[in-house]
Amino acid sequence: MSWKIKAEQSSRSVVPQRWAVFLCLSSFCLGMIYTNRMWTVPEPRGIAQTTAYEAKKLKLVSEGCDSKSLDEKDVKRVSRNIFGEVFKTHNAIQTLDKTISNLEMELAAAKAAQESIQSGSPSSDDLKSSPSSGRRRYLMVVGINTAFSSRKRRDSVRATWIPQGEKRKKLEEEKGIIIRFVIGHSATSGGILDRAIEVEDKKHGDFLRLDHVEGYLELSAKTKTYFATAVATWDADFYVKVDDDVHVNIATLGETLVRHRLKRRVYIGCMKSGPVLSQKGVRYHEPEHWKFGEAGNKYFRHATGQLYAISKDLATYISIHQHVLHKYANEDVSLGSWFIGLDVEHIDDRRLCCGTPPDCEWKAQAGNVCVASFDWSCSGICKSAEKIKEVHRRCGEGEKTLWSATF
Repeated sequence: MSWKIKAEQSSRSVVPQRWAVFLCLSSFCLGMIYTNRMWTVPEPRGIAQTTAYEAKKLKLVSEGCDSKSLDEKDVKRVSRNIFGEVFKTHNAIQTLDKTISNLEMELAAAKAAQESIQSGSPSSDDLKSSPSSGRRRYLMVVGINTAFSSRKRRDSVRATWIPQGEKRKKLEEEKGIIIRFVIGHSATSGGILDRAIEVEDKKHGDFLRLDHVEGYLELSAKTKTYFATAVATWDADFYVKVDDDVHVNIATLGETLVRHRLKRRVYIGCMKSGPVLSQKGVRYHEPEHWKFGEAGNKYFRHATGQLYAISKDLATYISIHQHVLHKYANEDVSLGSWFIGLDVEHIDDRRLCCGTPPDCEWKAQAGNVCVASFDWSCSGICKSAEKIKEVHRRCGEGEKTLWSATF
């Protein structure tokens, strides 16, 4: 009886011990799982990872720099990049402007050539066709500025340094040199002054008539019209302006210009920079003196008006823009002002402004023949109709020099 009771008690005590072990193991496992989840630190939501820029800031701060210095360096770097791009853009615009300007000149020259061919000027006898433009290419066109009252001056020039008749045609055909007296019309078109010029032109055939009303105060306008008309009439490397009271050695002038033949925009003459005269009533008074600064200032560099030469590109430029080019009181100042701001090479050649004998004679004897001779005191040869023959005898280059010259 007692054994049965013990057996029952023993069977009841075994079951709870097994469950206890199982429960202990389960509790241990659950505890381990729970403990790992509790100690895993979750990544905070809404906080982004450190960027490269912030890492650079942190590095600089750790090295003793702050974010302000970093910002300043960034600004400087960005500024340098911006200035670099602006500089490149500026250069590109300048290059484009020059290209457009060159195209405008070439277009105007082509248009002028077409118009002159359609109008029949110059005559077919004066031209030798070229494949590019259909016109003969000349070395230079020499325009001698003259007035209605200067018949004696013109005859004295014809008797000295301008070949006449068949020799003048030979000069054009063989040497490529055109020489014409340049004159416009009188205020009364078709009047006695114009008829006198027409009679003189029929005799000599050496005039270039301009669509211009003659007048001393209109010399700047006449200069513009001359270059525009000349470049439309003849295709030449150079266009020359000379006064009718100046002695010129044509061969020496041609040899001088040929040296600059490959230059596109060249302005050749005796460069000067005289005072701007603001006082009324004096010779060469400048009404617009205030544009040149305070009293006592000087003009910009420009060629003296007795003789100068410009290349074809510059003559074409004047032709294109003649309606907006400003005219000052003095025509040589006006011409110089038209080239201010342009990419033009100024050539100062003092052989283009020698004095009359003995100056030009001494220089010729020394082997330095002058291109042009005149008296500064008279802005030309004083009493040129009588004196130019003596200048030609003593300072002229000789006829053989002209015909033996090669350009």
